Amino acid sequence: MSTRSTGGYRWRVCALLFCATTINYVDRQVLGVLAPQLQSIIGWNEIQYGYIVTAFQAAYALGLLVVGRFIDRFGTRIGYAVAIGLWSLAAMGHALVHTAWGFGVARFLLGLGESGNFPAAVKTVSEWFPRRERTLATGIFNSGSNVGAILAPLMVPWIAVTLGWRFAFVFTGIFSSAWLVGWLTIYRRPREHRRLSGEELAWIESDPEAPAVGIPTAQLLRLPQTWVFVMGKFITDPVWWFLLFWLPKFLNSEHGLSLVALGPPLVAIYVMADAGSIAGGWLASMLLKRGWSLNRARKTTMLICAIMATPIIFAANVRNVWGAVALLGIAAAAHQGWSANLFTLVPDLFPRQAVASVVGMGGFGGALGGMLISTFTGFLLQLTGSYVPVFVLAGSTYLIALGLIHILSPKLEPAQLV
Repeated sequence: MSTRSTGGYRWRVCALLFCATTINYVDRQVLGVLAPQLQSIIGWNEIQYGYIVTAFQAAYALGLLVVGRFIDRFGTRIGYAVAIGLWSLAAMGHALVHTAWGFGVARFLLGLGESGNFPAAVKTVSEWFPRRERTLATGIFNSGSNVGAILAPLMVPWIAVTLGWRFAFVFTGIFSSAWLVGWLTIYRRPREHRRLSGEELAWIESDPEAPAVGIPTAQLLRLPQTWVFVMGKFITDPVWWFLLFWLPKFLNSEHGLSLVALGPPLVAIYVMADAGSIAGGWLASMLLKRGWSLNRARKTTMLICAIMATPIIFAANVRNVWGAVALLGIAAAAHQGWSANLFTLVPDLFPRQAVASVVGMGGFGGALGGMLISTFTGFLLQLTGSYVPVFVLAGSTYLIALGLIHILSPKLEPAQLV
């Protein structure tokens, strides 16, 4: 079937996912952008800041233990609505606190709400796109994380300087509340959507699909395909967490950039990351359309991303700010291209009724890794002031993760569920 004759409503759904992911990352990035200023206002040290970041990641991890099951049971429409409703309130709640402890509580609640974004988005892609388009759709919505990270350093300093730092948290919460209204108004599953043509529905459902039966968590945990995703996230997600929450502090402490001056370098890094997300999704989709096997297309793309990430090991030793930005931007692009393919492995390897559950498990692994890197970085900087060990670790993890993925699933064969 020609994709030109099917209609394009599914890409409107993808646009909704892109907007949600953008808002998700604006909300979580506000603290990172304001961290140098808030450190002087609130008076926390590096270790306390590490604990505040860890509180978000701990809640994110705990949420992912249950959110996947919740979304698989009640559907993406309700699951996404509950998640974004909670994180909207939590984001605005940051404006009410004035201690390191209060920020820890607010970040914990934000983490609980935001844990629903990726399980819901990946499951929506599995429902609305055939397999040959899923990597591109995932790359597009996942690029929202970079757009959010771009918008935050453009918006937040201006709001903080003009209206005060508390209003920065209030404004981001308003954006997510507006998206919630649009989601509940527009979204339905393909077979329930009145505006979807019969041709497009047939295209969406063109892949053979297993019967929709419940799959116990214990059964999923026994499958190597589950651990492909969980370990991939556990090993590589800490790099992204570090870039989100410590990059403004790195540019401030190592290169002397003020709150306002942080904007252009951060924007440059996340524009590169945005391009990497879409390019990684496009490359794998192109290789699949050319007849490459799923195993070869995915792993080739992920290998390219893993190699691109390695130069970040030199970032702490580069004295020119734009030289460091270039290395950081290439690594961010590599991570997002990697992430688009890693996320898409889940609908590749599992039936739709298990997608959100497996994404939740992997997200838990990624958040757990993020907790470890945040606590480690806080103590490392407090004791030594050096970023070198963290960057060396960041440049090594992707090749290690890809090797482990290949060991766990040499051919990326779909899970056999009885």
